[in-house]
Amino acid sequence: MTSVRCSILMSANVKEVKMLPISAAAVSLLVAWIYPSGALYFHIGETEKKCFIEEIPDETMVIGKYRTQLWDKQTTSFLPSTPGLGMHVEIKDPDTKIILSRQYGSDGRFTFTSHTPGEHQICLHSNSTKMALFAGGKLRVHLDIQVGEHTNNYPEIAAKDKLTELQLRVRQLLDQVEQIQKEQNYQRFREERFRMTSESTNQRVLWWSIAQTFILIITGIWQMRHLKSFFEAKKLV
Repeated sequence: MTSVRCSILMSANVKEVKMLPISAAAVSLLVAWIYPSGALYFHIGETEKKCFIEEIPDETMVIGKYRTQLWDKQTTSFLPSTPGLGMHVEIKDPDTKIILSRQYGSDGRFTFTSHTPGEHQICLHSNSTKMALFAGGKLRVHLDIQVGEHTNNYPEIAAKDKLTELQLRVRQLLDQVEQIQKEQNYQRFREERFRMTSESTNQRVLWWSIAQTFILIITGIWQMRHLKSFFEAKKLV
């Protein structure tokens, strides 16, 4: 199993940022930096599994979309996959607990909500029972991961709730502020965990130093008594 950290490609809608006030634009840029949508593609073989790691705060929605392409030897290019080809998606939380394990088609969309802050592992591998479709070939997978506020479909929300443009902007800003607060809580959680690890390490080093000192003292006492017995036996003292 190959495990790599997911590359992130930032995308920003310049037109929308210009319509916001300076403070709102700054918040939007900050959220775009904290929670960008990840878009990439990779190649996998018949029995190969690809895993990606995403650092996600708790109670945060994640949406992943993918589509697959098969390598065609005749055209020497990647073509859309056949419907019979499937992809298995498995997601584990920081405690290695499986929160999603499901078989999808050649193109699919998966959604999950994190309940534990930390590194979540997202693994994909092809359907091993249908490998005859591209035996010995390569499969290209286009993967797009959206985290937090980027998972919201604001045009759909505006149409459903009949929001004006100003109300929609306020809704976006509130969602962004909420996402920043979750990120701050997650950073505090990481800081607390790091502090606990540092204190535990320092305590272990201290006890190890005390144990070394105690062993050296015991060894010195034993050597002195052994030398004294040796000199007494030789009648040198």
